[in-house]
Amino acid sequence: MTVYKLWKDDNHAIDMGTIDMMNKIDYIHNNPVRAGIVYEPDQYIYSSAIDYAGGKGMVKVTVV
Repeated sequence: MTVYKLWKDDNHAIDMGTIDMMNKIDYIHNNPVRAGIVYEPDQYIYSSAIDYAGGKGMVKVTVV
């Protein structure tokens, strides 16, 4: 029997104060664009990108 893992056993905590949060949010918002699902991030219906573009999306979002 072969056993597979989806994650590593070790833990690498990241201090959230040291990361560029907007860089990470932009990366996530652009995933549907890179996948060829939409042309612009705010066109993806399940994304908070529309809230960051000044609109109102489907879910409650706190814009940082």
